[in-house]
Amino acid sequence: PWGQMSFWGATVITNLVSAVPYIGDFIVQWIWGGFSVSNATLNRFFSLHYLFPFVLAALALVHLIGLHQDGSNNPVGLRSDIDKLPFHIYFSTKDIFGFVALGAILVGIVHFAPNILNDPENFISANPLVTPKHIQPEWY
Repeated sequence: PWGQMSFWGATVITNLVSAVPYIGDFIVQWIWGGFSVSNATLNRFFSLHYLFPFVLAALALVHLIGLHQDGSNNPVGLRSDIDKLPFHIYFSTKDIFGFVALGAILVGIVHFAPNILNDPENFISANPLVTPKHIQPEWY
């Protein structure tokens, strides 16, 4: 399941944590789930990538509920209902339109060009004894 660039990217990025004085090596081994990047690391990273969007969605929901109950802050400090717009019809319509538009773009990329953003080196199976021949910064 590992590609060459994924393996070496995980190795380099997790080794950055080892620069923390006294506990850095312990934290790196804890992240790895052993003494090197392995399947335990892959499982941990997959779990984090799976759960993180749900955590963000829950935080966004808590934020929206808080805004709905208390309203947004006014820099002047006066409470005024004159300039308020109802959330449901105005902002929810705008947000739904944005979600549908971005979702359509994402579906188009996934179905018509799924490998457009992949590095060709990542199609080679991971080998901890051989570093990739051509390492370059990502496009972003």
